[in-house]
Amino acid sequence: ADAALRRVLEVIDRRRPAAQLRPLLAPSLVDSVVSVGHSLTGHEGAAVLRRLRLQPAGHRDPESAAEVCGSYSRGRRIHALACRVERVGAGGRWLVVALHIG
Repeated sequence: ADAALRRVLEVIDRRRPAAQLRPLLAPSLVDSVVSVGHSLTGHEGAAVLRRLRLQPAGHRDPESAAEVCGSYSRGRRIHALACRVERVGAGGRWLVVALHIG
């Protein structure tokens, strides 16, 4: 979750190509992150991830999903973000399936 959210912030800031989000985020979320990046103009410096909290949230298996909340700073302001990650596929890799950036 930490690496995925750092990449999200870097894509929004146009410091990283959006293609690098594809293995980490659901396809519809990649498009949403790109559109957020295009809508921001003249923001105060780079976004920096500050804190993350993780809560197991799987329905049948608590370790199959997690809800993550955290904060990031941009300039002197602090903002919130949250996501849900789920284990997918035979390899059990984690995928961000829901994302909210404040």
